[in-house]
Amino acid sequence: MTPRIVFFTQPGCLSCELMKCFLEAKEIAFEERNIGADAEARRQMTEQYGSRETPTLVIFSASVRNDVQDGFPNGVQRVIVGFDPVLLDQLLDAAPSSDSVAES
Repeated sequence: MTPRIVFFTQPGCLSCELMKCFLEAKEIAFEERNIGADAEARRQMTEQYGSRETPTLVIFSASVRNDVQDGFPNGVQRVIVGFDPVLLDQLLDAAPSSDSVAES
């Protein structure tokens, strides 16, 4: 099972565009939330996930839980602020997809 990813963006953010291209090139599904057009998305990003800049990527664990872990609620595995392709490669390539086949 692949993790759910929420991607907070805003208009005119070059790093947001780079992150979006990166995710699309790797065929990683994500839910984009534009904080410029969605006040609730802005509130979530700042208050719930503690970020004050875009891009912000919230990675939820594949198995949804309703407790609090590492200060984040509802199964949040990691919050990444800014575009860091090396870190993203480490985190997103490490998670096996439901389509992967183990070699014998």
